[in-house]
Amino acid sequence: MRSALFIPADDERKLQKAPDCGADVVIFDLEDSVHRDRKQIAREILADYLKSVDRSSDRPRLYVRVNALDSGLTSCDLEAVLSAGPDGIVQPKTQDGNCVKTLSTMMMQMRAQSGISTAMPAIVVIATETPLSLFNLHTYGGVSDYLTTMTWGAEDLSAELGATTNRDETGAHTAPYQLARSLCLAGAIAAGLQPVDTVYPDFRNQQGLRKEAREAARDGFTGKMAIHPAQVAIINEAFTPSKEDMEKARAVIAAFAAAPQAGVVNINGEMFDIPHLTRARRLLKRLPQA
Repeated sequence: MRSALFIPADDERKLQKAPDCGADVVIFDLEDSVHRDRKQIAREILADYLKSVDRSSDRPRLYVRVNALDSGLTSCDLEAVLSAGPDGIVQPKTQDGNCVKTLSTMMMQMRAQSGISTAMPAIVVIATETPLSLFNLHTYGGVSDYLTTMTWGAEDLSAELGATTNRDETGAHTAPYQLARSLCLAGAIAAGLQPVDTVYPDFRNQQGLRKEAREAARDGFTGKMAIHPAQVAIINEAFTPSKEDMEKARAVIAAFAAAPQAGVVNINGEMFDIPHLTRARRLLKRLPQA
């Protein structure tokens, strides 16, 4: 997953455009972008849409962001969409790994009761939206076989902290949100999950988005969330390794394969050790696929 585009689940016009947006994943949102009075109609619109999708076509993977567990709306969301076969479920505002366990159990029970035979959806967790969650990012390892991805959020967190903004005058995240970002990256890698960077809200600022996406890729994130279709191509470019980088990574892997007992290899006069091998292997996983 290089790019994941959020789309309000009650916007039928945007739903119809989703297959052509260019993102690896489309996230149909039942949470923040849908008013509480429209939650049920959004569920119905989305369920009908998911059932109508041509599953054999070349299309983005289709995920659904449900409402948080403490909202009391999660069960209704899942009951509406699970039978329609979403590829993934995005869980917001988790406090720790136990929240994912709860969601996973809910889905398995509903699927069993309804006789759903399609594959279990992947789970993406938004893991930094409350102050308490920052202290629990080490708890996601092994909590569910279906948890694949961890991302973070600055908007809800800044509201919870009482901040007036989460970015400084240059557009960069301020210290509390840099901390959340770093903890998400470390927590995801520690749990064996894909780390995905948060949204860049100023969708008209392509230069700022490009800079932030490249920095995220540099630091170890493998994708980024988007809130506007115009952001998708920039994000895809940032998280698609260049031909030169791929060739260098393959050369490092090949050199170690040729000397399996070596801790250091020499390639054209440059020394590479085991951390370089680890980075090379991870780089090769950053292919254009969801």
